[in-house]
Amino acid sequence: MRRGIVATALIAAVALTATACGDDSDDSTKGGGSGKELSGTVTFWDTSNEAEKETYQALAEAFEKEHPKVDVKYVNVPFGEANAKFKNAAGGNSGAPDVMRTEVAWVADFASIGYLAPLDGTAALDDEADYLPQAAASTEYEGKTYAVPQVIDTLALFYNKQLLKDAGVEVPTSLTELKTAATEIEKETGATGLYLRGDDPYWFLPYLYGEGGDLVDEKTKKITIDDEPGVKAYQAMKDLVDSKAAITDAADGWNNMQNAFKSGKVAMMINGPWAIEDVKSGQKFEDPANLGVAPVPAGSVKAGSPQGGWNLSVYAGSKNLDASYAFVKYMSSAKVQQQTTEKLSLLPTRTSVYEVPSVAGNEMVKFFKPAVDKAVERPWIAQGNALFESIRVQMANVLAGKTTPQQAAEENGEAYRKLLKDYQ
Repeated sequence: MRRGIVATALIAAVALTATACGDDSDDSTKGGGSGKELSGTVTFWDTSNEAEKETYQALAEAFEKEHPKVDVKYVNVPFGEANAKFKNAAGGNSGAPDVMRTEVAWVADFASIGYLAPLDGTAALDDEADYLPQAAASTEYEGKTYAVPQVIDTLALFYNKQLLKDAGVEVPTSLTELKTAATEIEKETGATGLYLRGDDPYWFLPYLYGEGGDLVDEKTKKITIDDEPGVKAYQAMKDLVDSKAAITDAADGWNNMQNAFKSGKVAMMINGPWAIEDVKSGQKFEDPANLGVAPVPAGSVKAGSPQGGWNLSVYAGSKNLDASYAFVKYMSSAKVQQQTTEKLSLLPTRTSVYEVPSVAGNEMVKFFKPAVDKAVERPWIAQGNALFESIRVQMANVLAGKTTPQQAAEENGEAYRKLLKDYQ
């Protein structure tokens, strides 16, 4: 693994923290549970963003310190490319990583086509009782465990405290209040109220949940996306843009949203813990205290936000399973989760880590942990990730005025019925 200046500095910080925490490994993990000393190469595909990747690279390098005969080949793969890239590599039996940081909706998908190694009974699964139940739920498929929870998250309303103060408005708790606040914000500060992420279907979910809806009812195997709440969700998003309470962009939404918020062009955005470090780099947040976080505004029925997060999975075709299992155990350990929270304000998946003072006292953790506890679990089915493609298309069409909210919801329903043969 090539070591950069920043990564080397991070390793030093990681090492200090590890000393303070103690080493929660044991002799059996030195050989991944096999009793043999670990050696060889472990290729790790990390899907973290620009503000996070140096920390994850440093952590991977720290694993090498514990296992000198293991070479971790760290590869940062952009989130938008990772799913297809892994499927192509695994399907072609060439170039797939030994370990991959998988979005929670990918696990059942990859497992259903045989690309992931089951982890039950391996060294990768360590102290399972310590995991948050909702985090562990996303790692299972048809009675087996195919991943280990690494990070859990949800969406929230990020806001610029100074802009809201200058406009004389309170933090909105509903979309109705948001539209009213946006008028005052624009009048008093010149900023737009909200940046609405219109190119990523994950950001559709708070509007859908806010109208009392969901994608599907997994228990009754019923498709619900085209029920009335689905129509109202699209309408709510369109109303925010049409009323000029929000701006949006169907292309490169992440960067445009982040830049608009960091520069003060918009006063609010809906985002998750993964955005915190990048936001702090913005000119309006040189003082981190200017960043406020609140629950997503409620729709006409309630406030609701999806459960998200990241897991660690092992490729079924890995040529170095023992070292891969040990690497997953290490990267999901309480020690490493504490370090990622301290460095990046990401939420741990282990209950014990929330008892550590540096974690319990983190302002973002104080907000996001209760929010995660209330988050709506997505359907952990093989087609879970594929459910978003139709929404992505229809979001763009609705916001561009190419189709109506009613037509968009109906198109989603038709797409789901083709995808989910056993659903009604």
